[in-house]
Amino acid sequence: MSYTVKEIATALGAEAFGAVDLLIAGVNEPALATADQLAMATSAKYAENLSKGAARAAVLWQGADWQALGLEAAIVPARPRFAMAGLTRMMDRGQGFGTGIHPSAVIDPTAEIAEDVSIGPLCVVMAGARIGAGSVIGPQCFIGTQAVLGAEAYLREQVSVGAYCQIGDRFVAQPGGRVGPDGFSFVTPEVSGAEQARASLGADNDAKPQAYARIHSLGAVIIGDDVELGANSTIDNGTIRATRIGNGTKIDNQVQVGHNCVIGNDTLLCAGVGVAGSTVVGNNVVLGGMTGVGDNLTIGDRVICGGGTKVLSSVPAGRVMLGYPATRMETQLETYKALRRLPRLFRDVAALQKTVFKSDNSD
Repeated sequence: MSYTVKEIATALGAEAFGAVDLLIAGVNEPALATADQLAMATSAKYAENLSKGAARAAVLWQGADWQALGLEAAIVPARPRFAMAGLTRMMDRGQGFGTGIHPSAVIDPTAEIAEDVSIGPLCVVMAGARIGAGSVIGPQCFIGTQAVLGAEAYLREQVSVGAYCQIGDRFVAQPGGRVGPDGFSFVTPEVSGAEQARASLGADNDAKPQAYARIHSLGAVIIGDDVELGANSTIDNGTIRATRIGNGTKIDNQVQVGHNCVIGNDTLLCAGVGVAGSTVVGNNVVLGGMTGVGDNLTIGDRVICGGGTKVLSSVPAGRVMLGYPATRMETQLETYKALRRLPRLFRDVAALQKTVFKSDNSD
């Protein structure tokens, strides 16, 4: 599908200049853009590569001289990076999933399927499940017993939603996303070595070997509106109460959210994050890639953790954290600078020792 420069600018709430009737069939980087593509030259740095491509129109930054850049047309949004959201939505070609219900899908007769729902090949929809209007269920997906999906859900291939889970409107799940597996909950007949280590913070383990008994997950998962779940990410069922994910939260690929966790609204869990069971994460939190959060902790609103941070204790609202164990980012950076200075410090100390030793010998 193609759009004119003017149509794109109007949809983005941006200004359009030049030949606004030019047809645009796609977007690309400046050096790779063809004549019918819109170049994403959102800063002077990217605009340097416009001459390497064949773009006639581009998305530019405020104050850019589009004519001096050799363009026939330009779109100038107030915030170019934010404009990417609307632009990519317009140009998204989708996955080519068919409409309607594929003949190979297995749907229990008690399931409730709303209007305009697409269900792909080899899907399974269990008894009492409900799927909201306008939803797209990709190939090989599984919707469990009495699970609820709100309107306009979009499930890529091989997504599973476990029994009794409840998901709000406009849910998006990437391939292999899992909602509602049982939590990782096991217990020993007597106090285990791991429990002793936690209580003593490192005393030698003298607990006897024991087998683990499984604690079943009786809770489910409750997810709000406008939530996205990345590829191969998992949200575990609660043990007794439900695990909860707030409105607008976005979960990246290969993220683990443990049983009983409560994740707030508009929070970002980036790639490889692990949140252990019964932890509460506030609103507008950002956990950078590979961040790990211990169990039974509280992460306050607006906390930001840099990549690889390991959170071992609760964090007050608004803190910016980094490192292992997590400390305030400025403290962590000062510590890192000090570590880098250690070799020089050791050399200086060694030199002083030699000087002192020579002085002592001369006496």
